[in-house]
Amino acid sequence: MGATAIAIPYVVFVWWFSTGAVLALVGLAARHPAAFKWGTAAAFVAALSGVAVSSQAAEDANAYCAFTCAILLWGTVEMSLLAGWITGPRPEPCPRDCTPTSRVGFALQAIAYHELALIATAGLVFAVTSGAPNRLSWWTFAALLVLRQSAKINLFLGVRTLNDELLPQQVRFMRSYFAKKSTNLLFPFSIAAATAATVLVAAAALGAKSSFDGVALSLLASLIALGLLEHGFMALPMPVINLWRWSAPVEPAMATVAAIPAPVPVMPMARPVLAVVPATPEVERPIPAPKTSMSAQKTAAALARQRLEEQFRQAYRQARADAQAQTITGLAAVSVTPPVDPNTTAQGGVP
Repeated sequence: MGATAIAIPYVVFVWWFSTGAVLALVGLAARHPAAFKWGTAAAFVAALSGVAVSSQAAEDANAYCAFTCAILLWGTVEMSLLAGWITGPRPEPCPRDCTPTSRVGFALQAIAYHELALIATAGLVFAVTSGAPNRLSWWTFAALLVLRQSAKINLFLGVRTLNDELLPQQVRFMRSYFAKKSTNLLFPFSIAAATAATVLVAAAALGAKSSFDGVALSLLASLIALGLLEHGFMALPMPVINLWRWSAPVEPAMATVAAIPAPVPVMPMARPVLAVVPATPEVERPIPAPKTSMSAQKTAAALARQRLEEQFRQAYRQARADAQAQTITGLAAVSVTPPVDPNTTAQGGVP
């Protein structure tokens, strides 16, 4: 009875901690990809070996070992998807202008290899536990496979809350295949099926004739109930990602901040100053040889503008010289006129 009593809290802890651990490890995998690939492969082999060993005895401890190894095996396959190692032949966002039929095809192509990996792993677990007295690993993996497929289809069809904020950067393209709706036609059937499965397995656990059957069925019923809870999260009006916020990697957030360009300093506008450029004497300036047709056009335009400026300066200087000459001539005429003697009469005599 004691082994059965801790089944529910144990499953809840494993479900919560393993989900966060996978997200945290995927966040670290970007720093050491080769080491994490080998580590994930080693964990896969160790978990499969644990499934094979624990299946040989129908005892309470073996039930917990078989359940834990199945969860670890599932986590290694999920890590390969979240790290972007095993996705599909088309790991790209869904085109916005595609038809509903094309959208289904694109979604399958985005995760096809991962789905094949899950099916192949399920086949391995089935083969290893076939004919063994303890087949809890197979039932655990099968329950996870069915519940996860149901969740993926509902996310594709549309649910109220997606809870996809913690997806790593390398698989963010999968968010384009999710739809946000109030509900879809499959969702009520998924809830009903998960509820019925939870009730049936829990009833079987209560009526178990042996301690091993009670522990194994309690573990399985608790896992299915948590799968039902995950489906319920999709219908809540608020996200529940804060349960695993501690495992969120820091790199995507830092990359987002680093991608924001720094503000360009605004230089104060200089006050315009009116300057008079004095006339310069004509100087023969060498004409640079044009390098291209565009530079030749610019050179010709500059020369034409220079000629106009020189003609204007010459006309201005000529007009100014003429004005000065007229002023000097008038002053000279006034200065050569003899003064009139006041003692001379009109007849030119002297009185």
